[in-house]
Amino acid sequence: MNTETSNTRRTRAGGRAARLALRDSAPEVGRMPVRAGMEGGRYNPLSQDDLLAIHRAALDLLGSVGIGQATPEVIEIATARGCSVNTYGRLVFPPVLIEDLLAGAAREYVIYSRDPAYADLHVGGGRVHYATSGEAVSVLDFEARNYRPSTLQDVYDTARLVDALPNIHQYGQMVVPTEIEDLIEHDINVVYAVLSGTTKPVEHTFNTVASLPAALEIYAMIAGSEKKFRERPFVSFGGCPIVSPLRFAPESLDVLIATSRLGLVSDIAVAPQAGATAPAYLAGTLAQVVAETLACLAVVNMVRPGCPMSFAAWPFAVDLRTGSFSGGAAEVAVSMAAIAQIGRFYDLPTTVAASMSDAKMPDAQMGYEKGIASVVAGLAGANRVLESAGMMASLMGVSYEAMVIDNDMLGMAQRVVRGIEVSDETLSVDTIKAAVLGEGHFLGAADTLKSMQTEFHYPQIADRASVQVWTAEGAQTIGERARNVAADLLANHFPQAMDTAVDAAIRDRFPIRLPRERMRPVD
Repeated sequence: MNTETSNTRRTRAGGRAARLALRDSAPEVGRMPVRAGMEGGRYNPLSQDDLLAIHRAALDLLGSVGIGQATPEVIEIATARGCSVNTYGRLVFPPVLIEDLLAGAAREYVIYSRDPAYADLHVGGGRVHYATSGEAVSVLDFEARNYRPSTLQDVYDTARLVDALPNIHQYGQMVVPTEIEDLIEHDINVVYAVLSGTTKPVEHTFNTVASLPAALEIYAMIAGSEKKFRERPFVSFGGCPIVSPLRFAPESLDVLIATSRLGLVSDIAVAPQAGATAPAYLAGTLAQVVAETLACLAVVNMVRPGCPMSFAAWPFAVDLRTGSFSGGAAEVAVSMAAIAQIGRFYDLPTTVAASMSDAKMPDAQMGYEKGIASVVAGLAGANRVLESAGMMASLMGVSYEAMVIDNDMLGMAQRVVRGIEVSDETLSVDTIKAAVLGEGHFLGAADTLKSMQTEFHYPQIADRASVQVWTAEGAQTIGERARNVAADLLANHFPQAMDTAVDAAIRDRFPIRLPRERMRPVD
C-alpha cells in the first residue's frame, strides 16, 4: 500500500466525535460566513470622471439656484458662514464653503446595541449592514390577500421579529401607528414600541421637534442616565428635510437641527423620483440628489462641526408609463449603488434604500426585485442598506412573511458581498493532493469539516430537499413556510428589552398605548 495514501486516510478518518466537534465548532467572528460590517465596494457603476462631473454639477446647483424654503433659523446660521439669499428667496451655498464643510464632516459613527449579543454598527468606510425602515401605512394579511392599516402593535411586532432575524442588523421603523393622531403622542409611542421590541440598534423618525424632549427622557431612563445614552447612543434619527426638487421641508429641518445640536446621528433620507421630482436622466437625478444631500450636510456641520450624519441620498424612480412610484426598479438599484460609490468618493458614511418591492405578495417578482437590489447595494459598499426587509407594495405595505424570506435573502446577499478569501490555507493544495491520491473526494476531509461553518451560509427556510422529500412534507411554498416561522416568532419571541421598573416608570410618565398583555405569550 502507498504509504502517503495510507497516512492520508488515517488522518482523514479520525474519530467520529472529533469530526463532529470540528464540523460544529463555532467560527471566530472574522471567519463567519456572513456578519455585520463586511467590506463592500467591488461594484462601481461610475468612473472617476463621472464622480467629478456629478460633484461639480451639484456644486453648480447649490451655488446658483440653491435651496428654497429655508427657515429663518437656517438662513441666520448659513448667512453667518458666507451663504446668501438670492433674488428668488433661495439659500445659495458657495462651492468653497461646501468643500470646507465636507473636509470637516464625520467620516464614521457608531450606533450601539443595548445587548452584547448583537453587534454595534460601525458605520463608514466600505462596511456593509442591512437594516429595515419604511414607515408604511399598511400590513399584508397573508391569508386574506389584502392589506389592513398598520397599528402601534405592528411597530412593536416588526421590531421583535427583526430582533430574532440574524441577517438584519438594525431595526428601523417599518410602519406607522395609523390609529394615533396626536403627533407628540404618536412619536412617544413609536419610541416606546421600537425600544421594547428589540435591543439591536434602532432608527425612527419624529413628526415634530416638540417630541424630542420626551424621547430623550425615555432614552435616558432606558440607558440609566442622559450621560450614558449620549456616550452610547442606540438610536439614529430619520427624517426627510428636503422636498425635491431643491427645497427644504421645514418641520423635518427643525428636527435635523435639534438632533445635530445634541451631536446625535442624523439619519435622513433625501428621496427625489427620477422623471417626477428629479430629471429623467439618472445622471441628472444623481446631480440633484447629491446637491440636496450636501445642503443638509452643510446645515448639520454649520450647526455642529463633525456631527455624524448619513450621506443618505435616495434616488428613486417612477414608471414613466404610468407615473407610479417604482421602488423595485432596476434604475433604483443602480442609482443606489452609485450613491454608495459617491459616498465613498466623499469618504462619508452612506445610507441607501434597496430591497423594496413593488410586488403585493411574497412572489417571484418580490424575489428578483429584492435580491438584485440588496446584492448590488452591498457590492457597492453602502454602509447601511435600509428598506432591506419586509417592504412591499411600493413602500405602502409590510409583510411579516416577507421579513422572514428577506432574512434568508439577505444572508445570501451578505455571502456574495463577502467574496472569496484566498490564502495558503484556502487554496487547499495539500487537501487536493490528499484526495486525489486517497479516496477521490473531499466529503470527509478535515478542511471540509472545518470550513462548514466559515465558508458556507445555510438559509433557514429556503428549500433544498429532493422533490420526494418536499412532496412528503406537504409541498409548501416558501411563502407558506415563512408564514409558519413568522407566526411562531410572533407567538413566542418577546424580548425583555427593558427593565421592568423602567418600563413601569415610562408608562407612569407617558401616555403609552401598547397594552402589556400584548407584550407576552398568550397563556
